Amino acid sequence: MKTSVTETNFAGLTLRQRGKVRDIYDLGDSLLMIATDRISAFDVVMPDPVPDKGKVLTQISLFWFDVMKDLVPNHVITSNVDAYPKACKPYADALRGRSMLVKKASPLPVECVVRGYLSGSGWKSYQQNRTLCGIRLPDGLTESDRLPEPLFTPSTKAEIGLHDENIDFDQAAKLIGKSLADQVKALSLAIYQKGVELADSKGIIIADTKFEFGLLGDELVLIDEVLTPDSSRFWPKASYRPGGSQESFDKQFVRDYLLSIQWNQKPPAPRLPDHVIEGTRKKYLEALQLLAGPNYAVN
Repeated sequence: MKTSVTETNFAGLTLRQRGKVRDIYDLGDSLLMIATDRISAFDVVMPDPVPDKGKVLTQISLFWFDVMKDLVPNHVITSNVDAYPKACKPYADALRGRSMLVKKASPLPVECVVRGYLSGSGWKSYQQNRTLCGIRLPDGLTESDRLPEPLFTPSTKAEIGLHDENIDFDQAAKLIGKSLADQVKALSLAIYQKGVELADSKGIIIADTKFEFGLLGDELVLIDEVLTPDSSRFWPKASYRPGGSQESFDKQFVRDYLLSIQWNQKPPAPRLPDHVIEGTRKKYLEALQLLAGPNYAVN
């Protein structure tokens, strides 16, 4: 099994936050964002990492940040480790391929979720009352059906170990203001649509995704990660069959294993077998190579 980066502890740098996947250091006028190989499922971090996962996530996000730059500005300063501040140089090898130097935006307190297909918590909600985050849907839909149109279904941001909660648009507007809520809704739908069209041409269905936005002064910018297998459901177009769960390029591989052993979805998480770890790694790499091509391959 390949070596992994489970967490970072860089002496001389100020650790600002350790999330489910990312370690973030405060460099004063910028942030150093590092994608580790940690993997979470059902909002719980697994005890076993997935080798190269952090590199794959970083390369996919950089690919999409570049694709979307005409739609929305983003927080990336550079991913060239040689251009990082001097304090980072002792850690260059660990940072290469899995980190970004980013601007210090103020994150909005909502996750901007867009759903194009009926899956996950959306499918559960539909089964209960034919609605999704307060939006009425047609009768007769089945699991993994394509929705009549993509839906903006925001959620709260939960602390590690807690679950994000779906909210309706009015609740999002109360959290961030109606004008800003209108803006992130329109941007989220536009980014999703552009991503869907490009991914479709590469044989990938993006069933749903979530974006994060922040403010740099009065400017709204795209932050964190974009259209990765961690933040999205990626399905192979060739095998798509509505009416049940789908094959995937994302961490559904891990979720399916955890469901099969009837884990209660509360910490502590169970150990992952080697075949689940390696299978997940291959899925992530395949998604990167399909989307971005060999120039974005992980070393």
